[in-house]
Amino acid sequence: MFMKIHRSRESPDVVAVCDRELINTTISGGTMTVTVTDAFYGKSPATEEEIREALRNAGNINLMGERTIGLAIEMGLITRDHCIMIGKIPHVQVYCL
Repeated sequence: MFMKIHRSRESPDVVAVCDRELINTTISGGTMTVTVTDAFYGKSPATEEEIREALRNAGNINLMGERTIGLAIEMGLITRDHCIMIGKIPHVQVYCL
């Protein structure tokens, strides 16, 4: 999985995580098309432990892909019902207050 933490002084950190095979691809489903870029999701792989730690401390979360979503479900952060499907790829955004 790839991960990038977007930091901002004005808003909570955004942790973006996607499955490795999705990086720098474009996925489509229905009327929605999303380009999964390394600029947003990171340029190098992260360990599961690093991802778990970042998700525990995240202000907001953006997740893309089966393994990434599975990890967040396992952690109790989301359920499958929280996801939308873009083609066959699950995606979720979590905004923490």
